[in-house]
Amino acid sequence: MDNLIKNNERLDDLQCKGYQIIQNPDMFCFGMDAVLLADFATGKKGGKVMDLGTGTGIIPILMEARDKAAHFTGLEIQNESADMALRSVIYNNLSEKIDIVCGDIKEVGNIFERESYDAVVSNPPYISGSHGLENPSEPKNIARHEILLTLEDVIKAAAYLLKVGGAFAMVHKPFRLAEIIRLLSAYCLEPKRMCMVQPHANKEPNMVLIEAVKGGNPMIKIEPTLIVYNKDGSYTDELLKRYNMR
Repeated sequence: MDNLIKNNERLDDLQCKGYQIIQNPDMFCFGMDAVLLADFATGKKGGKVMDLGTGTGIIPILMEARDKAAHFTGLEIQNESADMALRSVIYNNLSEKIDIVCGDIKEVGNIFERESYDAVVSNPPYISGSHGLENPSEPKNIARHEILLTLEDVIKAAAYLLKVGGAFAMVHKPFRLAEIIRLLSAYCLEPKRMCMVQPHANKEPNMVLIEAVKGGNPMIKIEPTLIVYNKDGSYTDELLKRYNMR
């Protein structure tokens, strides 16, 4: 299996079911947001889940570890990231459960059938425009900035892929929440669950987890805010539970 790991790459322990993931620190590595989304997303046991912008495949691997669906597909536009994701799937012997497709989210209509997935998840780029952008072609910037796609592109793709009654779960930044809800509603995705994430109890939220149902009725459940750190800087029990460490 060591031949699956290339120069400058590392193998990180995911601390669940013995799974590991191949990452390159020179490119974009997954963060807490992806782990929290994998825990938050409902998925569908026995169904099919699509991860839009899968990166190195972290979300499908973690959701598979939590038995949230029978089969997963990860769609990723960057060749290098898709290649790492595929090799991680092979490394963990998950080739029968996870497919990795290299392609553009904006082209899902040419790649996949309409309403062919029971659930969709996405950890999309958070930053619109060119704020703090230096090199548009740099992999980290593509992952963080809306260079190759917009928030609307992601939501439109999710609506296309989802069966009626299917769920779309996403992690994003609270300062774009009004835009998120407006776009979800425009594509007949009714927000049903939301959880804010705060770094400390006395700090404002810096992440929002939101799940919407295609064709769902109006009514949203606001879940208790997740606090990441205790006063001493250690992780809270709730955060460790989400990480599947307790």
